[in-house]
Amino acid sequence: MSRSGRVGVGIIGAGNISTQYLDNLTTFPDVEVLFIADIDLARAREQADKYGVAGSGTTEQLLAHDGIEIVVNLTIPAAHVEVARLALAAGKNVWTEKPIALDRESGKQLLAEAARLGLRVATAPDTFLGAGLQTGKRLIEDGRIGTPLTALVLFQNAGPEPWHPNPDFFYVHGGGPLFDMGPYYLTTLVQNFGPVKRVAATSSVSKQSRVIGSGSRAGQEIPVEVPTHISALVQFESGASAQCVFSFQSALPRSGFVEFAGSTGTLVFPDPNMFDGELLLWADGAKEAEIVSTESAVGRGTGVVELARAIRAGVPERASGEQAYHVLDVMVSMVEAAESGEFVTVESTVELAGSLPEGWDPRTATL
Repeated sequence: MSRSGRVGVGIIGAGNISTQYLDNLTTFPDVEVLFIADIDLARAREQADKYGVAGSGTTEQLLAHDGIEIVVNLTIPAAHVEVARLALAAGKNVWTEKPIALDRESGKQLLAEAARLGLRVATAPDTFLGAGLQTGKRLIEDGRIGTPLTALVLFQNAGPEPWHPNPDFFYVHGGGPLFDMGPYYLTTLVQNFGPVKRVAATSSVSKQSRVIGSGSRAGQEIPVEVPTHISALVQFESGASAQCVFSFQSALPRSGFVEFAGSTGTLVFPDPNMFDGELLLWADGAKEAEIVSTESAVGRGTGVVELARAIRAGVPERASGEQAYHVLDVMVSMVEAAESGEFVTVESTVELAGSLPEGWDPRTATL
């Protein structure tokens, strides 16, 4: 039976990122956070008390809550599929943090199960729904750089272990700079160039172990099991191309750089891990860039609201599982290309919705 009104939300995972979500989801009028679950019950209770959420406890208790229609899955990457499948089995739609899965087969199975049950699996990042990236998308759609042809993506730093107290998951299967940060950049590319056709790549590992630099485990060594640098060449079905660098082994940090070049101009996007920022638009022959500033009072959780509204309206959500699976397929293909030294064809594709209507706002009550 279809429902109406506000959409009930439950959150599984009360770690650091839950604060970013709860800051917003507890203020958006179209959703209501009803329960927070975590294997650490005290941590779940602490977050529930902090944000005025009525319920907290175990995952089983959350999934038994009749009022919850969307489960927000904020667990570690290795648990994303397992938790999402539990939510689907309980009749809940899913919003999951990125990546949707760590391999193609489990991602395919998850989406097939959702389709069989008539439920949805939407996936972070939702930063592309923010004012910064949406403004860039509209500028490209409006022809401000002519036909978009090429892009340059740079994400480089020395790694997260100097500041993160528990960085182990960054260096195991499903981590590394590609799987950790790649979804933000690759989603931005796909949103503006369309689906990827094939990729080539190289990779390297600078250190076999890393040393934690902060918190109670400072000084402890952790093993590195994945590439810490990926350089990739991406060809899109449209004929456009992109060069991408994802690295945890650069002493010179560069992040947030996405540049689109077209037949008549070049557009530098804001950081794809953010919801707003400044765009630089260079027309052919221009001596200075046109600066386009954007501001956003919202952040993570925006995609949950877009999903909730799409469920009520019976239309596809923009941060779809299909888009997330295509990005996963691209990342896995990059790893395979680096290992084989050959181009790898990306078998999946995705149909994309247009940009959000101007004025779309998750802070507005619509349900």
